Amino acid sequence: MSDELLIGLVSISDRASTGVYEDKGIPALQEWLTSALSTPWRVETRLIADDRATIEQTLISLVDDEKCHLVLTTGGTGPALRDVTPEATLAVADKEMPGFGEEMRRISLNFVPTAILSRQVAVIRKQALIINLPGQPKSIRETLEGVRHPDGKVAHVGIFAAVPYCIDLIGGPYAETNEAVIKAFRPKSAIRPTQS
Repeated sequence: MSDELLIGLVSISDRASTGVYEDKGIPALQEWLTSALSTPWRVETRLIADDRATIEQTLISLVDDEKCHLVLTTGGTGPALRDVTPEATLAVADKEMPGFGEEMRRISLNFVPTAILSRQVAVIRKQALIINLPGQPKSIRETLEGVRHPDGKVAHVGIFAAVPYCIDLIGGPYAETNEAVIKAFRPKSAIRPTQS
């Protein structure tokens, strides 16, 4: 088994997928992951339309065929008619992980009251964690990294703090983070010596 974390990044947008405007979700995710992860990782990216069958097939392919350990989606989680990312994600799930969605909404409520309109979910499929993230790059960073006071101290921990340990528990590679960005939390018994 490779020690490299394989991450699927899926941007779900009718307009970006047809070239009407430039996708900002995948570049924002790649930039954040580059700053946050301190162990080897690589990505598989997909830019697709807001179509439930396409989303389901993309998630299945990234987990079953590409063997991604983590899949992050962006877009399609609001109440609009075309927003079907949560439904597609739940349809391919073995287990639901409701804490991620609850916490993302709590983090976003620090900034906008419309955070309660967001329907993000997270699930386990086989040995992969799939998380629906918000669509805006600023919101993506806030939910992953958390909220900081002006002095830089963490006011509200981001959801990514729990992601490496979740990946451990489902049989994926041991991922470490840059603590200046986000400190991965593990019980003491699950912490391995730092690799040099």
